[in-house]
Amino acid sequence: MSVTHFTTTDELALHGGPGQQKTVRHLLRCFQVGACLLLVELCEKLTFFEVACNMIPFCTVKLGYFNHQAAILNLCFIGASVFTPTFVGWLADNYFGRNKLVYMSLALHFLGTALLSVLAFPLEDFYGGSYPVVNNVAMEERAGLFHTALLTLCLGTGGIRAVVCPLDAYGLQEEESKKPKSFFNWASWSMNLNAAAVFLGISCIQHSGAGAIVALLPSLSLVTALAALYMRHCNLIYQPEKHCSLLTVAGVLLKALKRHCLSYCHLGQDGASWSDRAVQKHGGCHSELQEEDTELVFSTLLPLFSFQLVYRMCLMQIPSGYYLQTMNSNRNLDGFLLPIALMNALSILPLLILVPFMDYFSHRLLPSKKVEPFLSACIIAGNGCAALSVAIAGFLEIHRKLTPEQSPSGKAFSVSSLACGSLVPQYVLLGVSEALVNPAVSMVIHRFIPSTFRGTSMTFLSLFQGFACFLGALLVELVYLISKGNWFPNTLNKGNLEGFFFVLASLTLLNILGFWRASRRYCNLNHFNAQSISGGNRETLLWEKSLKFYGSTQETSSSIDLWETAL
Repeated sequence: MSVTHFTTTDELALHGGPGQQKTVRHLLRCFQVGACLLLVELCEKLTFFEVACNMIPFCTVKLGYFNHQAAILNLCFIGASVFTPTFVGWLADNYFGRNKLVYMSLALHFLGTALLSVLAFPLEDFYGGSYPVVNNVAMEERAGLFHTALLTLCLGTGGIRAVVCPLDAYGLQEEESKKPKSFFNWASWSMNLNAAAVFLGISCIQHSGAGAIVALLPSLSLVTALAALYMRHCNLIYQPEKHCSLLTVAGVLLKALKRHCLSYCHLGQDGASWSDRAVQKHGGCHSELQEEDTELVFSTLLPLFSFQLVYRMCLMQIPSGYYLQTMNSNRNLDGFLLPIALMNALSILPLLILVPFMDYFSHRLLPSKKVEPFLSACIIAGNGCAALSVAIAGFLEIHRKLTPEQSPSGKAFSVSSLACGSLVPQYVLLGVSEALVNPAVSMVIHRFIPSTFRGTSMTFLSLFQGFACFLGALLVELVYLISKGNWFPNTLNKGNLEGFFFVLASLTLLNILGFWRASRRYCNLNHFNAQSISGGNRETLLWEKSLKFYGSTQETSSSIDLWETAL
């Protein structure tokens, strides 16, 4: 036996075999990806929420905006930040490439934070501190530069979220397919743990004074850039698979509607459905699989997403109506000025507490045949908690105005003596609603949609969430105009903000009624024994059964009529 053989054997015994070395390298790479991704996401969220939490005080104190104008701007900023990842991701995949867009997004992100720190922050009138603010710029010019900085930051944030931190990134699909309900529960738990850390950090920043805000915004952007550039250099950025994209869905819809209109105008109806017009055998340019995917999502998931709009409008009261209510309440606790962002952290506590119990209940105590009704019940209960939260906010607003006025926060505001701790129940109820609704909706999408279309479905869900922010801004503007400023007043003690909260609570109750009548669609997702079918056949049969059960108006009557759609 040769000496080379002994040397090779000794090295394998010392360092492990090729398979073991490959496993070690894979684990090391996963650790690098996880650490960098966590750092990028933490810094990006901290920057984003720091801007969102300080925007209303800046707009009302420094720019002289009315309360409804500041709330609308904040809601539009949040909604645009939800929309931009889809738009920037489409640009990355079709025009610029993901690598080039990383550099562009990081540059825009840093430029936006630098402009905001110079022009907008700090707010020494509200948070304390003596850092000199640039007051030489005219009010109109400062407002224009502020809006430019917000737009730049939105584009940079969208690029980072789309390219570096996509929703379905880094192999999570494998874990998702093993235990989907547990995956969505713990994915929600981990994201909210990250958000809780972010809001606690923002609370410390607000308590530290105005100077910390100026220094931290560009610093966080630099840390985000360094971590993202390291991921780019080491080729750690996730490259998504090419499935049925959002652009494909839009193309199917446009082609189908165009051919349907032309055929109806010139030749009359020939018996083909509107979506069949886009299929190749009917003269379209899309495959039958793409057409079935599109018909599936629009026949079944569109009602589910539509019912989420009013619910998301309730959640968006945290950065708008609830924020104004907290600003005008007594935040002085024995000489300690409570940061407003601390209330956001309190709203996340129910999600961190309830998710483990929900995971245990759904896997250990709940029979598998009862999962679908349980998901619908979670969505209805979550919407009920949101309606109750907004109603409580309205009653507390009535009580808040009855208390004597004082000014514990300093120069800028005349506030009520009602302690802001009294507002904790409405924040906690919104947290409970999110703990119930978010995993349940994700689970419904996972159990119903084929794997090639799940990413697009989650993108649709995020777009509807962004659209809900703009609808919330539109509702604020409509309420302000109809009530002539009385239901969203500039001075809360001289108006009736509770009227706005009661309107939103009424809309949410109608939304609950509509979803309750439509919930039969989502209570029977398993039409066969899934364990007796393996692999792709299981998914194909589930998809076909779902199409037959949900897509055919001849075999089963639709559970959504025009009245429910109006609701």
